[in-house]
Amino acid sequence: MVYVVVVYDMEADRTQKMLKFLRRYLTHVQNSVLEGDVTEGDLEKIRSTVDEMLKPGESTIIYRVSSEKMVERTVFGDDPAADDQFL
Repeated sequence: MVYVVVVYDMEADRTQKMLKFLRRYLTHVQNSVLEGDVTEGDLEKIRSTVDEMLKPGESTIIYRVSSEKMVERTVFGDDPAADDQFL
């Protein structure tokens, strides 16, 4: 498993399509930002699908980290990734 952070910038009317796809694999933590552990195979699916979905002028950045333990994550305010926010 690898830990990834995905950040995307798309036309406003197309962001829901990208979000819906990425939520299959990752946790939505901020507007246009998702993170989580994925397999190498899932990461390759994400990369190829994202590349196909983008139009000129849009972009996506995938940060790959060898382990979630290597990332220091500080949240100010409500944490959208917190498990206890959902009943």
